[in-house]
Amino acid sequence: MLESLHIENIAVVERADVCFTPGLNVLTGETGAGKSIVIDALDAVLGGRVSRELVRSGEARALVSAVFLLEPAEGGAETAAAFCAENGMEQEGQLILQRSVSADGKTAARVCGVPVTAAQLRELGALLLDIHGQNDGRRLLDEATHLKYLDGYGGHTAGLQAFRAAYEAYRATGAEISRLSLDEFEKERLRESLTDQIAELEKANLRAGEWEELEARRELLKNAGRLTEAIGAAYDALYGADTNAISLSDEAAALLARAAKYAQELSNAEVSIQNARYLLEDAAELLRDFRATLDFSPQEYDALETRLSELRRLTKRYGGDEAELLLRLERNKTRLDELEYADDRLAQLERVLAAQKKAALAAAEQLTSARKNAAERLKKELVAQLKDLSMPAVRFEAEITPVRGAPGFDASGGDEVRFLMSANAGEAPERISKIASGGELSRIMLAMKHVFAERDSVPTLVFDEIDAGVSGIAAQRVGEKLADLSRVKQVLCVTHLPQIAAMADTHFLVEKTIRAGRTYTLVTELDRQGRVEELARLHGGDNVTEITRQSAAEQLDAAGKWKRGQS
Repeated sequence: MLESLHIENIAVVERADVCFTPGLNVLTGETGAGKSIVIDALDAVLGGRVSRELVRSGEARALVSAVFLLEPAEGGAETAAAFCAENGMEQEGQLILQRSVSADGKTAARVCGVPVTAAQLRELGALLLDIHGQNDGRRLLDEATHLKYLDGYGGHTAGLQAFRAAYEAYRATGAEISRLSLDEFEKERLRESLTDQIAELEKANLRAGEWEELEARRELLKNAGRLTEAIGAAYDALYGADTNAISLSDEAAALLARAAKYAQELSNAEVSIQNARYLLEDAAELLRDFRATLDFSPQEYDALETRLSELRRLTKRYGGDEAELLLRLERNKTRLDELEYADDRLAQLERVLAAQKKAALAAAEQLTSARKNAAERLKKELVAQLKDLSMPAVRFEAEITPVRGAPGFDASGGDEVRFLMSANAGEAPERISKIASGGELSRIMLAMKHVFAERDSVPTLVFDEIDAGVSGIAAQRVGEKLADLSRVKQVLCVTHLPQIAAMADTHFLVEKTIRAGRTYTLVTELDRQGRVEELARLHGGDNVTEITRQSAAEQLDAAGKWKRGQS
């Protein structure tokens, strides 16, 4: 459940703290007062896209914080808690989400103090809250979404997983068959190409790391003269010259040995010189051995250049280093073997593909059966809900037809699904896009949310002006449906209709003020008298009279009586 929302410097909101309650929370106010800013702030703190335009003019940054209570009774609490545990976020039944946006467009997000990415925030937010915007009803016009709605309602996760496993196996085998299925001319052309490449790469006697070794040896040989001179001089200084470091250290050690007879403390110095003498001797031997490696012939250098030229040609032709050329050689050998035995392999794969197609069709048929059962249940529940929403003559069908063309299924199964509806008596069901008005779309979407509520683990639903295109008795029914839905979910609703506002358990007024030449938006929780005044304004606009106030009070009382009757 969303417990509180803190907003700083979002658009015209300088600062606002809103404490929500269980049940139905309603926000009302004049058009342009900033009601949708609250929804935008919620979207931002749940990982939605944000930009620097969101930051209040003249401020360095905008900040939104939201506190969610993970109540054990809520289906999404366990999932959200598991997400936090996986991502190292400590929480004790309470989640604090925070999102900031700087004036230069940079964003930062935290959950319980732990930095997270926007993607992680979206993933967690989807477990906590679902925002239904003003245009979401239009999604129903996109028939590509109807199958997803039906599968979500039916809880077909296991069936979909079983089918998709069979489908992916079938598709992988089909791709392998396509790869091997070449005409004879293409096969011969490819065979010749592979044979030539294999011969060329095998002849090269490639060895991983060879290029680097050859480059190092070439660099050494190119500088052999200077190296020989430097190493010779160093060797002479250490050992070769008449007077050298080793002979001098021997002399120094002998002198200290005599001196130590009279000053025992000098014996350590003698030992140090002896140790140094051994190190100098090792260094001299190393220089002598290394100088011997610099003895080379012009033929070695020419051979080295020839080998490097060959490696350059091969890497330029095929790409990659020696290791990748060796991998290419092995792949070419495997591909050539496949070509030699392609007919046998194709026959085997065709048998496998036939069995996989049969398995996929069987899994698709099970999914189809489950979808048809779900479609009947959805039809009954939606029609009942829509009748409650002043659509008494409504007819609804989830039309399920086979996927057209071979192999008789696609990635989602063997079905195409589209919702059909008739809103008026005597009319056959048609595509929703042809017959539904804006108000009807809003009500259909609300009915679907209500039907899905028990199956959806998200504990909080937000409706941004669900009343679009609705008025009169229909508006009253929408308010009642929202109140009914709020018995199993926390519901937040932005509305302009008094019929919906009267049903609120908690009512917030969003109003705009001007101070010192700047615009501010305030969010205030209303008491009963405040609600009466606001409902009267929603009814009468500027013309608020004692009669409209009395009518508003009666409407509040009637709403309370209706809710008590549903308990």
